[in-house]
Amino acid sequence: MTGHRLTAFELTKKLISIPSISGDEKGVAEFLAEYLSSVGFELEFQLALDDRPNVYARLGEPDVVLSSHTDTVPPYVEYREDDEFIYGRGACDTKGIIAAMIKASESLIDSNVKDFGLLFVVGEEAGSVGARVANSIPNRSRYLINGEPTESKLALGSKGALRAIIKAKGRAAHSAYPEMGESAIEKLLDVLSDLRRAEFPVDETLGATTMNIGMINGGVAANVIPPEAEAELMLRVVTSNESLRKLIERIIGARAEVEYSFGCDPVFTEKIEGFETTVVAFTTDIPALTNWGKPLLFGPGSILDAHTAGEKISKQELLAAVTAYAKMVVDLKGRISR
Repeated sequence: MTGHRLTAFELTKKLISIPSISGDEKGVAEFLAEYLSSVGFELEFQLALDDRPNVYARLGEPDVVLSSHTDTVPPYVEYREDDEFIYGRGACDTKGIIAAMIKASESLIDSNVKDFGLLFVVGEEAGSVGARVANSIPNRSRYLINGEPTESKLALGSKGALRAIIKAKGRAAHSAYPEMGESAIEKLLDVLSDLRRAEFPVDETLGATTMNIGMINGGVAANVIPPEAEAELMLRVVTSNESLRKLIERIIGARAEVEYSFGCDPVFTEKIEGFETTVVAFTTDIPALTNWGKPLLFGPGSILDAHTAGEKISKQELLAAVTAYAKMVVDLKGRISR
């Protein structure tokens, strides 16, 4: 170690205090690069988009890599703390997780563990753009430990995602003479009603496919038959995007058009003895990081706190995660050497 080390709480505070809403991750990436260089890592910056850098820190030639994302959702929420929790945007998703991974790495360095790394990417909250670019970084990693808030349980799987935009077309007319027009909104509502009643796939491990109608737009005015309307949906996928698209398109038929802006299939992840397990409904960077080895998914904090005004992480759970991440790296390296 060549520089001053911060505690897990100090690191979390520092990371939260640097706003890094998706698209504006440069400041937090620069801090991570400076700090990780000071404790002995070799650093590589990779521009994912414009001025948005991924950070790859390594000791030797890593065969195990700890990874998470540097971006957060809006709006920015300032840091605060009490005796039990640290609060603020990114507290559990994923600034606290990054801090725990760094402190675990420092303990591994102190134990003379070599050949492991840290990968922190941009844009997970907006389509995993950083992870997609990071997948091209040459590496020999055999295992990737991805950090997301799983309540300190090792996730055995995570649902995939499919974002769909349904567009209905109609014909404008004066609302006093509805027979002269064709309501795009009514067509869209019929389609959405059929989708809500659909029997979507169920998986024994991951559970049910779910659908959220996140946005609806359309119409001109209350006294005009609406010529256009659209809805944006997010589905949590338990089978495959391909099979779900076919089902959606069969239900919609010729009544509307459908476009897909994002999709990834579900992921089943590795298990380590001694960890409580779970499955999660949210999507991670793992589907975009296929070149980094077999995936694991683990992190302190609850996804139910993420993206909220009261986002928080337990101080006790944060410290326990430091030990857990270090144990995972050692256990996985033991697997590799056998």
